[in-house]
Amino acid sequence: MRAPTLATLTLPPQKLADRIIATAKSRLRQVMAFAALLAIYAFFAAISDDFTTYNNLISILFSTVVVGILAIGTTFVIVTAGIDLSLGTGMTLCAVMAGKIMVDWHVPLIPGLILTLAVGAIIGAINGINITILHVPPFIATLAMMLVAEGLALVISHSAPIYFDKVSGFEDISTGEILPGVSLPNAVLVLIGVAVVSSIVLNRTILGRYALAIGSNEQAASRTGVNVRKWLLIIYIFAGMFIALAAIMVTARLGSAQPALGLGYELQAIAAVVIGGTSLFGGTGTILGTVIGGLIMSTLTNGLQIVSVQQEWQQVVLGIIIVASVYVDNLRRRRA
Repeated sequence: MRAPTLATLTLPPQKLADRIIATAKSRLRQVMAFAALLAIYAFFAAISDDFTTYNNLISILFSTVVVGILAIGTTFVIVTAGIDLSLGTGMTLCAVMAGKIMVDWHVPLIPGLILTLAVGAIIGAINGINITILHVPPFIATLAMMLVAEGLALVISHSAPIYFDKVSGFEDISTGEILPGVSLPNAVLVLIGVAVVSSIVLNRTILGRYALAIGSNEQAASRTGVNVRKWLLIIYIFAGMFIALAAIMVTARLGSAQPALGLGYELQAIAAVVIGGTSLFGGTGTILGTVIGGLIMSTLTNGLQIVSVQQEWQQVVLGIIIVASVYVDNLRRRRA
């Protein structure tokens, strides 16, 4: 069958009206998420003067980078009605492999970064193959990858950190500042660039449009000529590269690859996506909303730390936010 063109996917008037309404609702969810971000910021600003300092604002942005990049990547997966639980341990495996490639194998910086991105793509490809060819449900397929990646990271690293102190220029990727006179880490600029490019991909390219179409109705997308299996595989590979990029940013910030680095990051990333308005049932989502969701998570965590809330209670708050976000998403779907 000939590959469909954008004209093939043209919607009839009623469907077009429904899509316009859905888009308006998505924009409304973005506005609500941004309002929530402002409310959280105002709350902690009223409690502590330290929260409003410039250095603390940069710290919030800095801490958003890793979760934000992971969340942006998994947005493409979630809009297809999929899920990826291997984000955290996959990032750990990519970080460890970056250490093996650039530290132990002495591969130069640029080729080493490219090979690290390739490792992330391989993780995404394995997830995609398990889901599209072996027909393993995304939850189970990525849960299995989560366990495999965690084990491989420990085996390859021998359960010991790998330090990048001899890799020239590596730490500057995250903590350096290329903008003269502006105290803004490169990591924040990378997050902004990734968000802009990803937004264009999701809204202006075939990959993004097919991802949304598959998430809206996989059978309908298949009937219009979309090769669902092929495009799902591509989407998971694409998302896997974000896992590797997040690994690069976090290891460049820490200066080392820790074998237990990414535990729990998958929950934060998925929570950021859902808080930002992307539906876990697929078919709708925006990169801007995801970034706002990531900022909400970072702002909340930073504020709780400043007011000396214990780490255990921070985890409790995170769990409540995840449950509440999924409940609201499910409520929106039932009303729709």
